[in-house]
Amino acid sequence: MRIHLLLISLFIMMQANAQSYKKIHRKAIVVDTHNDFLMKAVDTYMVMDANLTGKTHSDLARWKKGGLDVQLFSVYCDGDAKAPFAYANREMDSLDAVAARNPDKIVKVFSYAEIIQAVKQHKIAAMFGVEGGHMIEDDLSKLEALYKRGTRYLTLTHNIAPSWATSAADETTKPNMPHKGLTDFGRQVVKRMNELGMMIDVSHSGDQTFWDVIAITTKPIIASHSSVYSLAPSRRNLKDEQIKAIAKNGGVVQINFNPGFIDSSFNKKEAAFFKKHGAEFDSLTKSGMPEFNAQDYIYFKYAAEAKPMRPPLSMVIDHIDYIAKLVGVDYVGLGSDFDGINVTPLELDDVTSYPIITKALVERGYSKGDITKILGGNLLRVLRANEAK
Repeated sequence: MRIHLLLISLFIMMQANAQSYKKIHRKAIVVDTHNDFLMKAVDTYMVMDANLTGKTHSDLARWKKGGLDVQLFSVYCDGDAKAPFAYANREMDSLDAVAARNPDKIVKVFSYAEIIQAVKQHKIAAMFGVEGGHMIEDDLSKLEALYKRGTRYLTLTHNIAPSWATSAADETTKPNMPHKGLTDFGRQVVKRMNELGMMIDVSHSGDQTFWDVIAITTKPIIASHSSVYSLAPSRRNLKDEQIKAIAKNGGVVQINFNPGFIDSSFNKKEAAFFKKHGAEFDSLTKSGMPEFNAQDYIYFKYAAEAKPMRPPLSMVIDHIDYIAKLVGVDYVGLGSDFDGINVTPLELDDVTSYPIITKALVERGYSKGDITKILGGNLLRVLRANEAK
């Protein structure tokens, strides 16, 4: 009898916990600061208002199912691409077209106030984040044009850096560079972004670029899709002193789901995986398939083999935990990199998975208020601070 009552009590507690995390997730404003779908829209002619299950991490219906409220869409092309500003505008055009076809589901917004209005109307609020300073083509007027189209952050540099800032890739692979960090023009970019109210994104930035930004910015900054170097020592992750500096600045670190930035053992496992399938991968790239797409194909074809490589969800939560314990819960959020990564951690298969993060945070003992901050409140605070004149 006692065992029977104990089982009933346990079942009731489990049901209550399930309802608790679902309610928290439903009431929070869930923000993801990095999704690369627009690159696929332009390069592979996919449209996000179609059912793309099994083809992408994202589409409109699945964003809604995952309870996402605000998506900052990455606008990106390779650093050595020709006419990157024109390419950025084509990506933006693709989102504008979707919003025009689906005015009851998604709306492009330009401010915190418009985000709140969209959430009240049960629409996904969409903004742009331009990934890479090369896309302004050394022209402040193009920076301003991108802002007018709805860009609310600029990632100063991608792996291939612009002329005016050095990337993490540059600073770690080119030790004899004549100059590291921001140039005079780079400082002008930071100043103009502060004036416009455009968030400065230091993901991909080299250490010197990062510290140059910290020294001159007058507004809180973000790392739109970076994780913790102490847990996974990748050049793309942030060291403890950088995380502390972002917190002191009032900014926020948005945790990236890329397994290589979450699990320190992943890159070695991935190298062995692609070595095994190297001949097939080489044949795909030699036929003209872009390297990223070839990786996607290999991962999809050998999904069962790749599954044991994928880090558990708990490792993603570990990165959130680390920042919360280092500097406080006010300085961490979510920047998934969905549709910009080939493989994801376990349980985070696509954009329907956001509630699982909320559940995991409840299980780690985070309060409703703290979870609401992590899911989006922290990023919205930084956005509002950047809007302030």
